[in-house]
Amino acid sequence: MTTEIRVPTLGESVVEATVGQWFKQAGEAVAADEPLVELETDKVTVEVPAPAGGVLSEIVVKEGDTVEVGALLGSIAAGDGAAVAPAPKVETKSADSAPKPAESAPAPQPAPAPASDAPALKREPYTRTEIAPTSMPPSPAAQKLLAEKGLSADELTGTGRRGQILKGDVIAATAAAETLRETPRAPKPPAPPRAPVTQDDEAREERVRMTRLRQTIAKRLKDAQDTAAMLTTFNDVDMSQIMTLRKEYKDDFQKRHGVKLGFMGFFVKACVQALKDIPAVNAEIDGNDLVYKNYYHVGVAVGTERGLVVPVIRDADRMSLAEIESTIADFGVRAREGKLGLAEMQGGTFTISNGGIYGSMLSTPILNAPQSGILGMHRIEERPVVRDGQIVARPMMYLALSYDHRIVDGKEAVTFLVNVKDSLENPARLILDL
Repeated sequence: MTTEIRVPTLGESVVEATVGQWFKQAGEAVAADEPLVELETDKVTVEVPAPAGGVLSEIVVKEGDTVEVGALLGSIAAGDGAAVAPAPKVETKSADSAPKPAESAPAPQPAPAPASDAPALKREPYTRTEIAPTSMPPSPAAQKLLAEKGLSADELTGTGRRGQILKGDVIAATAAAETLRETPRAPKPPAPPRAPVTQDDEAREERVRMTRLRQTIAKRLKDAQDTAAMLTTFNDVDMSQIMTLRKEYKDDFQKRHGVKLGFMGFFVKACVQALKDIPAVNAEIDGNDLVYKNYYHVGVAVGTERGLVVPVIRDADRMSLAEIESTIADFGVRAREGKLGLAEMQGGTFTISNGGIYGSMLSTPILNAPQSGILGMHRIEERPVVRDGQIVARPMMYLALSYDHRIVDGKEAVTFLVNVKDSLENPARLILDL
């Protein structure tokens, strides 16, 4: 009896993934729920556990292949892992390794051969083309969207495996139809070819394929620049009051709440208050409509080895400072471990990015589409400022608000940033909700 290993549901709007790494090889023993393979989506990395214990009898897809939800990844044969695992290892090494066929011929192993014939026979005659249908029906997400848009699958060309129509194909076809009804635009010029390099330089280069996450980050950032009318406004904030408050209460805060008192909690609170006062910064464009959101889901950008991820603090307006800090600390740990779920990175209405932890003095952050605003934090450094006619040193930070000028007017953007500045320079305003 064999158990199939298939691609699980990966989350809303996610229909395919890239096979990142197999943790087991064919013939090795596996335990139920043991991680078998890593899948990379455009948002997170997901580990697929073994659906049953036994021996990994075959691996259908290689590392780097693209697979859809429900696709077959491999299969597990029933058996005692401790007793069966060694035999397939010997067989797969002699059968699958091209340089070794001659080595196995002079010294055949008649005894273990029967034990390993079953997995070998199952894998030998198997090819994808033998069981693959000549055409694939549209994916479930695509079928739903086709029905909503009143389109027929016969009108579209699928880009999935074996010509399957994916949700993205339907979206692209719908967008193309809308474009035809508008004034035609000149096509985008193709990307220029890479400049030639000398043979000596080329020999010292290393070419690495971009991960799916990095490809998605690159595409979305570029799409945001091409779509939104992005503009950035700046201000600076005197962090004296926040730093004094933090220094005085950080030990008591950690004892009481079990989490460190950082700066990000104050910024989340200040931004939520400003979003309530300037609702356009918490809105988005949907076709010809403006959607004003009366809820405040604040994304916090976190840098990891795999790339930038933006987990979302949901209903931040209903959370205390301690709850916000605890949520941020948890996000940071799980982001670096690759354990954030898809649902935790969707639905944000505004984003905060802290380049200051890396030493950034000033930047112009790119919008996290379809949001209309993102706040950039930067490093704190003492600078001379004038207070009551005297030049004094104060811990100052530059703030940058990038916004979609199609939604947010310049006056609203400046007012938003001034509100954030006032709240941070007068923390009592946050406590009194002023």
